[in-house]
Amino acid sequence: MSDTAGNAPLDRLGKPARVPRVAPDWSVSALISPGALAGANGMRWGPDGDLYVAQAFGSQISAVDTATGQARIVSGADGQIIAPDDLAFDTHGNLFATEVMNAQVSAIRPDGRIDVIASDVPVANGVTVHDDRIFMSEFNPEGRIWELFADGSQPRLIASDLMMPNALCLGPDGYLYFPLVPLGEVWRVSSQGGEAERVIGGLDIPTAVKFDARGQLFVVESGTGSVARIDVAAGAKSEFAQVAYGIDNFAFAPDGRMFVSHFTDGEVVEISQDGAQRIAVAGAMCGPFGLAAAGNGGLAVADGMSLALADGTGAVVRPSMLLQHGFPGYVRGVAMAADGAFIVTNSGGQVARYRPGEEAAVLCEGLDRAMGLAVAGDGTIYVCEAGGGRVIAIGADGDVRTVAQALDRPTGIALAADGGLLVSEAGAGRVIHIQDGAQNTLISGLDEPHGVAVNSAGIFVLDRGAGALVCLGDDGEAKAIAENLPVGGHSGMRQNVLPGIKDLMPGPLLPFADLAAVDDSTIAVGADQTGAILMISRGPK
Repeated sequence: MSDTAGNAPLDRLGKPARVPRVAPDWSVSALISPGALAGANGMRWGPDGDLYVAQAFGSQISAVDTATGQARIVSGADGQIIAPDDLAFDTHGNLFATEVMNAQVSAIRPDGRIDVIASDVPVANGVTVHDDRIFMSEFNPEGRIWELFADGSQPRLIASDLMMPNALCLGPDGYLYFPLVPLGEVWRVSSQGGEAERVIGGLDIPTAVKFDARGQLFVVESGTGSVARIDVAAGAKSEFAQVAYGIDNFAFAPDGRMFVSHFTDGEVVEISQDGAQRIAVAGAMCGPFGLAAAGNGGLAVADGMSLALADGTGAVVRPSMLLQHGFPGYVRGVAMAADGAFIVTNSGGQVARYRPGEEAAVLCEGLDRAMGLAVAGDGTIYVCEAGGGRVIAIGADGDVRTVAQALDRPTGIALAADGGLLVSEAGAGRVIHIQDGAQNTLISGLDEPHGVAVNSAGIFVLDRGAGALVCLGDDGEAKAIAENLPVGGHSGMRQNVLPGIKDLMPGPLLPFADLAAVDDSTIAVGADQTGAILMISRGPK
């Protein structure tokens, strides 16, 4: 990504890419490289030849040059359109975007003006245009399908009481086809309205359907990564391609190539008509948010819509994601239990224990903006409740007690060497030590401190507002050992705070930039502005 003059590279927010500066006795490297997209959802081929990509959890729309993988911002993370999930163009150059967390659909006009064309459409999700007719689906248990109008006229109801219809399309037979995601089925209804009917079942989290230029219906299965052709008449499928699971949507280029998006990491895969594949846009982290050491130089990452494990080489696996049964919501903080289970906080104010493939066990709920957490050797879980101004402890027996209160947005937490707690107060700009009811300030004068970590070199805090990693060493002096870090608070952009989706992922979906001590010489830093994870180490690179 470059600026309009083709000079300095830009990051995925469209800001000048930041080059970290480290102290002379420290080095920095990328475990996970920056991404071009903050997740990837609905996509459409634009009249300019670029692939337009909605990023609901990055709250932006980007246009991608699929030959180079470079992207430019069409609607920014601080813009009028909030949480765009799907896109469609009409023949007049209007770009329609569903705002999945904002219950509306907007149009970006050819002159750049933005108009709301439909409101009060909860969980507005899929959108498609055919002969300048606009159709939209609502992704909720009482989902409806509407025909919308570019001038904002009163929408026309086509179907209702559908179980979470997702990305839809109009077929050559005049029927609207759409997946019912939790049922694993594809249905259809006449574009004029009427009774909906099932086309096929037995699918694994189908998230989108589209017809190609030859009239063949395709479906993507997010649960398996399968891309399949559907024989509508027979109600049967045949596999066309296999990619990583976590698919959100797909689009056909004018020459017939297919492009598949992943909401988990922002990867876009090109699939030719003969099935050959190429990564058009490399994936990264959607956040990243919470970080925790996972042994052997690896990391556990709470990445919002998924949990990820990164090994010491930067290879990433995502053992589970939001749409899978039992997943513990939109995850924000993470720690590892002694038995290998994930302990997470989520946007719904819960703390949960989770093993992929099993149902998450809620340990505590009703918290006001649960953020970072840490697990002690005896199994006690310590949690920052930013909205409530508290740190709580959840005992191995399930007992919940308050450890500290009247704090100013406690956000990051780590276990101190003396058995106490180290907590960042994002609102107060400081790091405190808590032990036996006493609180002492260790580091002050910070802008917006988030993650806290400890190793033999000292106590570390990530100042998200200043873009700095600060270390308090044995000499008692707090020093910035890394500056100009690509963290969101340092972007200079007032990014939209996403309101979330009731029941599915309650909001607000607050940012969290975390740290983890990988070993006694290396601190992992979550670069939530770029989707990267940086490794900052003592000694040469």
